Amino acid sequence: MNSRSSDHATVRTDTKPTRRKSATSADDDLEVPLKLWVVLARAYAAVSRHVETDVAAHDLTPMEFGILEVLYHRGPMLLGEIQRKVLVTSGGITYLVDRLAAKGFVERQECPNDRRARYAVLTPSGTALIKRIFPAHARTIAQALSGLSTREQSEATDLMRRMGLAAAASSAK
Repeated sequence: MNSRSSDHATVRTDTKPTRRKSATSADDDLEVPLKLWVVLARAYAAVSRHVETDVAAHDLTPMEFGILEVLYHRGPMLLGEIQRKVLVTSGGITYLVDRLAAKGFVERQECPNDRRARYAVLTPSGTALIKRIFPAHARTIAQALSGLSTREQSEATDLMRRMGLAAAASSAK
């Protein structure tokens, strides 16, 4: 035990502050969701660092990679559809597609049914890039999540989906 002596008393310096107990059971009911929120945020940040490092090696941001990936797996898409898939604002999708177009990975094509709408389409260069880097990227994510078994990852996916749908439904009220 560490201590300091003074003329009048010995003061312990190795003790941790005690955790404040909740004042009411209502506070206790909030402890679990707050803990879950912190754990989710930290887990997301930890996995995101792997993703960011991986895609940065190809001079891409995670959002740019997400656009390339969705176009690779789904084919040409309207900008609004991509926006909803990669969870970015309408202004953000325009900016990101502009950046990918400037890099030669994506091009815009007019929608034959709606002159206001534009499709984003992978160029041959964009297709070659995502085809080459996606398998290693998927392995990077799998490695980052390897602290859970495949069964646990499936269970976590189901739980997160239910939680997200419930949160979305409650915010719509």
